[in-house]
Amino acid sequence: MAEGAGMAGRLDPKKTFDSLGLRRSTGQKRSERVADVIFKELSILLLTKARNPKLAGVSISRVEVSDDLQNAKIFFTVAGDRKAVGTAAANLEKAKGFMRTHLAKTMNMRYTPTLQFRYDEVAEKVEHLDALFQEIAEERDRGEENS
Repeated sequence: MAEGAGMAGRLDPKKTFDSLGLRRSTGQKRSERVADVIFKELSILLLTKARNPKLAGVSISRVEVSDDLQNAKIFFTVAGDRKAVGTAAANLEKAKGFMRTHLAKTMNMRYTPTLQFRYDEVAEKVEHLDALFQEIAEERDRGEENS
């Protein structure tokens, strides 16, 4: 059998990884890749394994990992008022050990980052801006109707 003919039936790992989106991105720092994995793992964990009903409305919005991979800031959002934010933050702190243990088992890293939970005010600001833009659009529509 010719050398090239035998290769035709084999899998090419690079092409397989590219098609699945699993190939390492050269432009992304390791801390950013670790942050992506933590984001995905904790999001799935909150949806599937969190037994605390007070965490039902909590979602992870973004994760920032320090360059030395020692600390991870997990930003979350929750529907409701400031009381709901406080309740969610307290319950996330209680579940911190469970979440870190899960990450240690799934990430296969020498050291699992410490988790710090913070409410993501950026999402709140985006909602406020959306509401302002909606008001402007409605005023513009009313102005066009009157003229």
